[in-house]
Amino acid sequence: MDVLALEAKSQNGAEAEKKPTPKPKPKPQKKTKRIVYFEVEIVDLKTKEKLLLLDKVKAKSLRDEEVLQTLPVGTTASFYFSDLGPQLTWGTVFLAECVGPLILYLMFYFRLPFIYSPKYDFTTSKHWVVHLACMCHSFHYIKRILETLFVHRISHGTMPLRNIFKNCGYYWCSAAWMAYYINHPLYTPPYYGLQQVNTGLYIFLFCQVGNFSIHIALRNLKSQGSKVKKIPYPTKNPFTWIFWLVSCPNYTYELGSWIGFTVMTQCVPVAFFTFVAFVQMTVWAKGKHRSYLKEFRDYPTLRSSILPFIL
Repeated sequence: MDVLALEAKSQNGAEAEKKPTPKPKPKPQKKTKRIVYFEVEIVDLKTKEKLLLLDKVKAKSLRDEEVLQTLPVGTTASFYFSDLGPQLTWGTVFLAECVGPLILYLMFYFRLPFIYSPKYDFTTSKHWVVHLACMCHSFHYIKRILETLFVHRISHGTMPLRNIFKNCGYYWCSAAWMAYYINHPLYTPPYYGLQQVNTGLYIFLFCQVGNFSIHIALRNLKSQGSKVKKIPYPTKNPFTWIFWLVSCPNYTYELGSWIGFTVMTQCVPVAFFTFVAFVQMTVWAKGKHRSYLKEFRDYPTLRSSILPFIL
């Protein structure tokens, strides 16, 4: 029996030795980054004479503030330019966006001819909320015009001319749509009456002051003509303390203003405009928030984009 057991063990050991050891799986090859180079030829615009020819030029857009001596190039460098077409300054576009809604709303408020029935031409509404809404709407856009002229320090230079038609079309049509219904002779005031109107008014005014406070804080963050980005922090102004929680509180307050205006007027076009504005400002705020995180390693991690702890 012992002999048989030894023979069985020896056979098992031999079989184990015969089994091939598993080969290690080959490591997947790392994907190499693809870098595209261009051969750039610079010619004179009038004579078409070749001035410079360089190869292996990596495609990279340069910012306005970059200096040639600091670029990672050799003894020679090449530049090629793209025609952006007709341009407008950002300030001009901002002013056009604000002046249009201000004038259009007042046209509906004063009920100019060819808007409503002829018997209502140049009449006024009997509801106090209609007059209050006109004052709030006008105040909002006059504030934006003054901020564009005296507060904002716009870092971007210009934008394509076609953008003014898109931007103004959105703001102007939205203002006309909501003004038509708010100033309509058959407009009915909010369901909860004066209490609802006052609540919406307080929200609107609070957020307008907050929005202005944020714009002042952002203006003081950088000097005139400077494009150096800094992390915005709360100041002694309590309206700026929201910087602890969100990256773009100017959009937060802007959204609050339109929510207050919606509550005050109880008008569907205003609610729709507020929703669309919220979606668009969220896109802008998320982009700004990502830019802060990418550029500053010590950026506060508690901050959200536009809504504290939510979005």
